[in-house]
Amino acid sequence: MPRTPRTLLLAAVAATALTLTACAGGSAAEDGGDAAASDGLGTIKVGALQTPAGDILNHIAEGAAAEVGLTIEFVPFTDYNTPNTALADGSIDANLFQNSTFLATFNEATGSDLVSVGEAYLPSAAFYSDKVDSLDDLEDGATIAVPNDPTNEGRALQLLADEGLIEVEEGVVDLTGITDNPRGFTFTEIENATLPQALPDVDAAFVTISFALPAGLTGDQAILLEGESSPYYNVLATRPELADDPRIVALYELLTSQEVADFENETWGGLVVPVIG
Repeated sequence: MPRTPRTLLLAAVAATALTLTACAGGSAAEDGGDAAASDGLGTIKVGALQTPAGDILNHIAEGAAAEVGLTIEFVPFTDYNTPNTALADGSIDANLFQNSTFLATFNEATGSDLVSVGEAYLPSAAFYSDKVDSLDDLEDGATIAVPNDPTNEGRALQLLADEGLIEVEEGVVDLTGITDNPRGFTFTEIENATLPQALPDVDAAFVTISFALPAGLTGDQAILLEGESSPYYNVLATRPELADDPRIVALYELLTSQEVADFENETWGGLVVPVIG
């Protein structure tokens, strides 16, 4: 979807609001007033994990969204399994928690047709350790914990492969994709949300930002941090019939604005890599 400059967005929103008001006629007043019709775009329900997506959405809701007459209702989730189901069944209008590979995997597994509106930001993931201070200090045979979902497990393994610690097949998604493990690392698959708690029991663990930050883990503590060249940027996802909805368009433009980029940089100091439209 092409990215519209902020001024054009505001103009488009104003035109949409006028159109909605005209179409509403006198019925809105008779019903006590319809904010969506008379004052702007109305409400959009967006599902996400609290950090960082929920924090970003709340920041927008409390500021720039009002300029375009958009009310953002943040619907919190605590895992990676339910936000797409909620989007597919119409409980929410959009979600912001996954990358395009995760979305494609969900669609293929469930027969759904959810779509990406575009990349919004990179929630950097990293390897952490309570036992060593750097990747070079890992001993042969070290135990490494990785997420047990196909997208993030493959993401963790590819990051190790990029450092030359293992070799993997193209498009690796799980441990069967490891083609060479010269240092004899032992890998254990763990539910993403519980990886921070597993750190005392393993030599290193791969933790995504949504679970690292609540656990008090920062980029400075990482022994291997994902960089901005990563392909795992989170996308704003919705149903096909809403892809061109003015509320979705407005939200995406706000998510990729310079103001939101500044907020992300100031709040997370590089752990969240912005996308600027």
